[in-house]
Amino acid sequence: MNAKSRTKTIVILGMMTALLLLFSFTPFGTIPVGPLSITLNIIPIAIAAIALGPVGGLVIGSVFGILSFLQCFGIGIPSGMGATLVSINPFLAFVQRFVPRALDGLLIGLIHKGLSKKIGGGKASFVTGFCSAFFNTAFFMSALVLLFGKTDYVQGLFEKFGQQYSLAGTFLFICAFVGINAVVEMITSTIISGGVGAALYHAHILPVNQE
Repeated sequence: MNAKSRTKTIVILGMMTALLLLFSFTPFGTIPVGPLSITLNIIPIAIAAIALGPVGGLVIGSVFGILSFLQCFGIGIPSGMGATLVSINPFLAFVQRFVPRALDGLLIGLIHKGLSKKIGGGKASFVTGFCSAFFNTAFFMSALVLLFGKTDYVQGLFEKFGQQYSLAGTFLFICAFVGINAVVEMITSTIISGGVGAALYHAHILPVNQE
């Protein structure tokens, strides 16, 4: 990596980190749509993965994971669920908040890198945006059930949605719990992340390592 590429990398990571901080510590990170609340935190992860590949996605995903864990303690936008999970088991709460976000960034970076060679970086950016939202929800909820599924708190959530703690019940519980919010987040992330990525490729700002 030459000096110009290193500078671009540092700038992109800095900008995406700044966006995450803005989204995590202010209401700008959520878009109220009627009764829904759409999070934008997954978009900086997608853009970092688009611009810098799996390493960039992993770094920004990890930043999101740390900020998400801090919200369990009321730092930033407070998380009631996070506070409850920390009171049950702080270490598992960290794993549940951190690992899904870091893994999300890593995997979508690999996806974009692979797809870019087949369909081009611009088109691959839209797929990456969708996958960022999809994996974030899937990994986050899977970790919740895997690590805390037998606790009274999560069992109560299952009962609230009329489901049993089983394979089929878990799938239905996740679908009911995330509901239409997850669908709207996937659409939003696909459009915004894909649009930004395609624009950066069209402007020849990406790929970062171009001469």
